[in-house]
Amino acid sequence: MTSRVLVKNLAALPDGPVSVSGWVETVRDQKKVQFVILRDESGAVQLVNPALRELGEEPAEGDAARLETTEAISALAHGSFITVTGALKHDERVKLGGIEIKIGGLDVVAAANPETPIAADSSPDKRMDWRFLDLRQPKQSLVFRIQTTFLHALRSYWVENDFIEIQTPKLMASASESRAELFEVDYFEGKAYLAQSPQFFKQMAQPAGFGKVFEVGPAFRADPSFTSRHATEFTSVDTEVSWVESHEDVMKLHEELLVAGFTAVKEKHGDEIRELYGVEVTVPTTPFPRIPLAEAKEIVASRGYVVPRADADMDPEGERQIAAYVAEEFGHEFVFLTDYASSIRPFYHKRHDADARLTNSYDLLFNGVEISTGAQREHRVEVLEEQAREKGMDPEELGFYLDFFRYGVPPHGGFGMGLARVLMLLLHESSIREVTYLFRGPTRLLP
Repeated sequence: MTSRVLVKNLAALPDGPVSVSGWVETVRDQKKVQFVILRDESGAVQLVNPALRELGEEPAEGDAARLETTEAISALAHGSFITVTGALKHDERVKLGGIEIKIGGLDVVAAANPETPIAADSSPDKRMDWRFLDLRQPKQSLVFRIQTTFLHALRSYWVENDFIEIQTPKLMASASESRAELFEVDYFEGKAYLAQSPQFFKQMAQPAGFGKVFEVGPAFRADPSFTSRHATEFTSVDTEVSWVESHEDVMKLHEELLVAGFTAVKEKHGDEIRELYGVEVTVPTTPFPRIPLAEAKEIVASRGYVVPRADADMDPEGERQIAAYVAEEFGHEFVFLTDYASSIRPFYHKRHDADARLTNSYDLLFNGVEISTGAQREHRVEVLEEQAREKGMDPEELGFYLDFFRYGVPPHGGFGMGLARVLMLLLHESSIREVTYLFRGPTRLLP
C-alpha cells in the first residue's frame, strides 16, 4: 500500500508510484485526455488521465478500468475529496510545479454537491455563511498558517525569556473593568459575566510571585459595533510582568515581541504573502516611535484635522492621520501614543507621579489602527481604592481584586493585543472577518 504524500513533498520524489489525497479544484474534461487539479492542505498538483470513452468490440486488458476512471472523472464535482494512486512524473512543461501524476486508480472518498453555494465574487456575508468552503481558498488558508507562525514566534520569545503561560477563567462573578459591554449569562442560581479580558487574573499572578506571564485566549465584548475592526468574541494576546519602572518597560517588551513575530512570518511566508496579497512584510525597526497623546493631537491638527471628541481621546481618523505622519517622518508602520489622560483610562492605570491627570499608559497603532493598550498598573491598594471611587465604582464590589494588593505586590505592567487586528493590518485586509476563523458579531452566531 502506497502511503499518502503531501503535494508540497512531491517535487523531491523520483518518478514512480505515488498516492495523493485532497479535494478537486478544477476538472478539464477533454475528449482524449482529462486533467484534474487536486489541492490538499499543502498545495496543488495536476493529475492527468488518458480518457477512454467507450469499450471497443475487442477491449484490451484494463480498458474496463480505464473507462470506469474516465467516467468517474467526468462526474467529479468541484470540492469532492478523492484519493489517487498513479505515476509521478517530472516534466518542466507542466506549469503547475513542473510535475504531474498519471492516474492509475481513483477513489471518490466524499462526493460534493455539484452546485457550489459560493463563488469568488460572493459577498462577505455569503462567504461567512459557508466559511468552511471559503477557507479552502489558498489565500484564506494562508492566514491561519501565518497566525500559527506568528503565535509560535511569540510563544518562543516568552518561553525563552522565562515567562509562564496561564489560562484564566472566562466566567467571572463581576466585571473586569466596568459593567459596560458585558455579556451576562445565567449561572446556576445567580449570574456570571463573560470576561472582557484576563486583566485582573493576569495581575493576580504578580502577588503570586510568577513574575512574568502570558496568555493567548478568547475575550468577549457586548459591543454593538459593526465596524471592520470589532467583534463580540476575539482572541486576545496578553502579557504582564513584575518590576517595571514605567510603561516604557512594557513598550520595550511589546516591540521586541512584535519584531520576533514579524521576523518569523516574513522568513516563512513572505513570498506567499507577496504572491497572494501583494504585500511586502516589513520587520519593524526598534525602538518604535513614541509620541505623547497631547503632542499627537497637535500634529494631527497641524495636518488640518481637529479631533471632534468631547473627551481627551483620539478618534479613528486622528489615528490614521498620526500614522500617516509617522510613516512620512520615520518610515515606520507602528507608533506608540503615550501618556493618556486619567479621565479616559481604567482606574488601575498608574498615574504620573508629577501630574495625576496623566497615566503611564499607551496605545499601539499599526498602519493607522489601534491594536493594543498597555500600561504600568497601580499597585498601591489605597490608591486603587481612591481611583476606583473617582470612576464611580464601589471598592466593595472589587473586593476580590483589591485583595490581590493587600499582601504585597511588586510594581508591574502589561498589555492586551487583538490578534485578528494584527493579522488584518499585516495583510492589508479590509476587515477582521477575513482573518478570523469563525467571526462573531452582533448579528452573527453561525456557523
